[in-house]
Amino acid sequence: MRCLLGAVLLAMVALSIGVLIPRPLLASGPGPVAAAAGSPSSPATRTVLLLSTEIHTDLALPADPDVVARFSLMAADGLDPAQPGVAYIIAGWGGRSFYIETPSWSDLKPGPVFNALTYDKSVMHMALGGDIDRMHPTVTVLELDEASFDRLLQRVVMSFSLDSGGDPIVVPGAQYGEYDLFYEAEGLFNALAGCNVWTAAALRQADLQTGLWTPLPGLLSLSLKLHNPDHRLGL
Repeated sequence: MRCLLGAVLLAMVALSIGVLIPRPLLASGPGPVAAAAGSPSSPATRTVLLLSTEIHTDLALPADPDVVARFSLMAADGLDPAQPGVAYIIAGWGGRSFYIETPSWSDLKPGPVFNALTYDKSVMHMALGGDIDRMHPTVTVLELDEASFDRLLQRVVMSFSLDSGGDPIVVPGAQYGEYDLFYEAEGLFNALAGCNVWTAAALRQADLQTGLWTPLPGLLSLSLKLHNPDHRLGL
């Protein structure tokens, strides 16, 4: 019992430190968005949405023409980001077995859980979405300047594994519905470096500060609110 209690307390301390200590330790500076706050000539920003479930986070990228062009290769796989009604291109990274075989809790099986807790190959999950309610409690609004936004896009694109022709590799027969696909991805998945850790790393590429280690969606969202000024969160 003492060992169990000690393990629980150690986990709580680790998670608390992971949220409270920012990464990077020092902010990169106010940047052009902050510098122009309140100015009528404020530079344009891009709005990215962090979408959270109980265990997973996705990035909803605005389906602006340049973003659609970045992901236009998906059209050849039957997922055309330029089709009418698309407001967001949604990207997430995760463990191949758990991500593909567990679309809902009712689909939970021992094999994918074991792989998630040890090591698994990774996949990118790409989906097309319509309008998203920014006020929903599972949505975190992120405002990025153009340079930060471009670095975020680059991080997402670099997460795909490519074939010899330089094209992303579709996972055959793996999708949740009509408007999503899974692709082979770079990196190995495990419980300590899972989907939410990938999302946090992508957001740091966009000059946002996250917690030192945020393995759960709620911890990542909380750390973003703790370590970033309100204007970066659309407030």
